[in-house]
Amino acid sequence: MIVAFHRWILAAALTVAAFTAHAQSVQLPDFADLVERVGPAVVNIRTTARLSSNPSAQGAPELDENDPFYEFFRRFFPQPGPQGPQGPQGPQRPGPRGPRGEREVPRGLGSGFIISADGYLLTNAHVVEGADEIIVTLPDRREFKGRVVGTDRRTDVALVKVEATGLPSTRIGDSNKLRVGEWVIAIGSPFGLDSTVTAGIVSAKARETGDFLPFIQTDVAVNPGNSGGPLINLKGEVVGINSQIFTTSGSYAGISFAIPIDEAMRVQEQLRTSGRVIRGRIGVEIGEVTKDVAEGIGLQKPQGALVSRVERDGPAEKAGVEAGDVILKFDGRTIDRSSDLPRIVGGTKPGTASTITVWRKGANRDLKITVVEMAPDRQASRRGEAPKGGGGNANALGLTVSDVPAERLKELRVRSAVQVDAVDGAAARVGLRQGDLILAVNNVEVGNARQFNDQVAKLDPKRNAVLLIRRGEQSTFVIIRPTDR
Repeated sequence: MIVAFHRWILAAALTVAAFTAHAQSVQLPDFADLVERVGPAVVNIRTTARLSSNPSAQGAPELDENDPFYEFFRRFFPQPGPQGPQGPQGPQRPGPRGPRGEREVPRGLGSGFIISADGYLLTNAHVVEGADEIIVTLPDRREFKGRVVGTDRRTDVALVKVEATGLPSTRIGDSNKLRVGEWVIAIGSPFGLDSTVTAGIVSAKARETGDFLPFIQTDVAVNPGNSGGPLINLKGEVVGINSQIFTTSGSYAGISFAIPIDEAMRVQEQLRTSGRVIRGRIGVEIGEVTKDVAEGIGLQKPQGALVSRVERDGPAEKAGVEAGDVILKFDGRTIDRSSDLPRIVGGTKPGTASTITVWRKGANRDLKITVVEMAPDRQASRRGEAPKGGGGNANALGLTVSDVPAERLKELRVRSAVQVDAVDGAAARVGLRQGDLILAVNNVEVGNARQFNDQVAKLDPKRNAVLLIRRGEQSTFVIIRPTDR
């Protein structure tokens, strides 16, 4: 036993020695040379705004407290008060008054990076939005006045120009080649502290936090003032623009997001050419296809974009797209997740005749559609209208339904449906409400209350029931599981 114990001790010691030798051979990266090469092209951006003495004048955009930029604007886009506006270093003296009683006040701090020696630089749109004056400061303390060439709020990218030549510039990398776990660094001006360097790794790629951007997630420390600064790989190439953080306090909490540089460069090309970004649209509202929905409608796996609403007289309606369809392909490109669709359509030139493949009633259908131009910051209107109910007896799902008048169906542009008059049992547990319309049960359309109740009576109590419902102008699938009954 003593011999065996000594052997175990010896084996453990050899393992520790081998691990130590390996750890010593694998050195952490030294970022010093990298920072020396890239740092001169990373700039500090300071903005000011002219505020009227009118007390109703606004110093910052009105944002909800849950907005990711709320804390940034509250901290750095101060509102004027009796003591003067508050800045990151304490009270700030107001600037000189203009001829109309205006005065300049500090508005925001951010970062940016030069992409060409003739003075073009990239930053975030929210850094320069609403600014009357932009001051760009290089690490060598040279200052220039910046001019906004164009901004794109949907991607939060802005292109700024300073009148100078021979400036240091960054090298642009390929964000598609980034690997999760790869080392990256950020350079910027957090809290106004110029040329601050932080390091970390790529935590995830294609993180869905917006319609048009699959963000790069990192654990690089990013704070207010870092916005617009570059995310840099170990080759010294810019692979992203630091844009957002996940936070409950307004400061870094271990998760930050960067705009992929590939998308940012596509945006800046359009901004440089025309001052704006042109995107395509087809007029649908979409959602994710869950595993249960996929099984219920016969898809082999959860994929595509579930159409919840079709805009009246829009391209999709003219092409024959219906609420409840699942868009699987656009011009031959597969839609794996719902977020793929707006990016693919958005990148399609308006006027292009395209083909979309939809899944409807257990089969694929190809539809011809013409893409139109997306209006700037367009938001779809919603009426939230719901039909009124009638009477009847509850069925096995706890639903009491009645027929929908033909004129109502015509108004809603729905072929057939029943309306929910009362809800109980399983249907109530999954969130169905009085006034909902039910269009189909397990891919079978329902034309009247009797047909609907007959269909419910045939349901297998051991399998999920998939109901296509419409609430107001939104359509979606609702899953009633055996455990709900």
